[in-house]
Amino acid sequence: MPTLALVATGGTIAGAAASATDTTGYTAGALGADALLAAVPPLADVAQIRAEQLFSLDSKDMRPAHWLTLGRRVRALLDDPAIDGIVITHGTDTLEETAAFLDLTLAAAKPVVLTAAMRPATALSADGPMNLYNAACVAAHPDSRGRGVLVSFGDAIYPARGVRKCETHRVDAFAGTNAGAIGQTDPLRYFTPPPAGGGARVELPPDLAELPRVDVLYVGAGTPPALVDVMIADGARGLVLALPGNGSLPDAWEAPLAAAVARGIAVIRASRAGMGPVGRKPLDDRLGTRAAGELPASQARVALMLALAAGDPALLDLLLGDAG
Repeated sequence: MPTLALVATGGTIAGAAASATDTTGYTAGALGADALLAAVPPLADVAQIRAEQLFSLDSKDMRPAHWLTLGRRVRALLDDPAIDGIVITHGTDTLEETAAFLDLTLAAAKPVVLTAAMRPATALSADGPMNLYNAACVAAHPDSRGRGVLVSFGDAIYPARGVRKCETHRVDAFAGTNAGAIGQTDPLRYFTPPPAGGGARVELPPDLAELPRVDVLYVGAGTPPALVDVMIADGARGLVLALPGNGSLPDAWEAPLAAAVARGIAVIRASRAGMGPVGRKPLDDRLGTRAAGELPASQARVALMLALAAGDPALLDLLLGDAG
């Protein structure tokens, strides 16, 4: 039987409310890892599980410093020959960012699987226990090796890069890139073979204490481009623009962005639409901006933070893929 490490970080999956019918007014991260395991006795038939509580957070309060701590812990567990795979419980609100950080910084054949829940553990129809069971099954399955960091949610398996939360209440809250899920959990099978190469990754200094600041600007009709200078003056070293459609940049933003790039500020065009890639355009060559490719704005921000931390601008193109 395989041995899995369970790293609990809080979230709704460990949430508790005063009423079993309350699925919104709860305290996230109220229960510990042992309570999560106790709620799913069939896990004993899947793997031996070593549980630990790293954080007890509502994931809206997750910060880049937490990513660094989690990344170091996961790396240590991956280096442990007694551990065959890792399951991480997390809140849904920022799961996509943590998943991207881990996938962009960890290169390991062993499965690393994030899962979460939309309903607290005390709810009548809590989705956390089944999600945790499915995630353990994914982490214990030999076909999960070599696929990078995965997200197991509902009955679907997603690659970390491109996954995003797309619902505020429904239990099927996540979606992947245009390709969608790469596998299912009932029964557990993958639709595609593991990717060749696994994608670019960043090697961070082991003592890194913080990541460079990158801000996301949501651009609506008439949003003033003066916000670019406001963010830079406040300390942002990079900007990700959540733009209309296929990263469509308003004409009024071109000159401010060109000036920002000339000052050494990295800028990525992403989309505020829920799905679909943002491809490279001639204006990127003209202004010096980059396109987010298959990554949502939230994950493009993580990629830019990592490229800045590594001090290698060319690395960003690799992290974003061909579209960057």
